[in-house]
Amino acid sequence: MAYIKNMEHEQVLNLARQVEVQPGQVVSRTLAQNPYVSVTLFAFAKGEEIGTHDSQGDAMVLVLEGTGRFTVDGRDYLLQAGESLVMPAKKPHAVYAPEDFKMLLTVVFPTRS
Repeated sequence: MAYIKNMEHEQVLNLARQVEVQPGQVVSRTLAQNPYVSVTLFAFAKGEEIGTHDSQGDAMVLVLEGTGRFTVDGRDYLLQAGESLVMPAKKPHAVYAPEDFKMLLTVVFPTRS
């Protein structure tokens, strides 16, 4: 059973090349999804965004290419390739693409007891 999907296994891959920017779109590719974790690649075209929302889990982004603007609880963060940010659970956050950019999003959800 494969826990990571939509990627070749046992191959060296460039993550940024696993998703392509499409004009006027936010493109996503889910790599893993279960009750405890979600891992998704995103490619944002310049000017695209994901509006303000929150999550039940901590969300960590890693910018792979370009620059993205992340707003967490009203505060803006401009991240470039190689930089990451944790957006805490239940805090409102949004993503905006001042230019084409790609990111890896990992969300870790609370365990359910």
